[in-house]
Amino acid sequence: MNCIVEIFASSRREGMYLYAPRDAVWEELPESLRAAFGPPRSVMTLVLTPDRRLARVRAAEVIAAIDDKGFFLQMPPAYTDAVMRQPHE
Repeated sequence: MNCIVEIFASSRREGMYLYAPRDAVWEELPESLRAAFGPPRSVMTLVLTPDRRLARVRAAEVIAAIDDKGFFLQMPPAYTDAVMRQPHE
């Protein structure tokens, strides 16, 4: 199954990305998601297939989440947060 998605970067949290169908309406996404994500910034539109290679998640997981919830939220890697909290020498 092919799925055309738009990927948005969060304006509130570095490394947080939202995958949504290209025709999704921002105001129709859950309010809690919109509040946590902040104003979206479109970074890319692409065609997803289950075997497409993505950097941090399997495309099949993204497609399944979009089919189920209407979106996929990619959180920043946990280690990035830990590194950012470390004091710099």
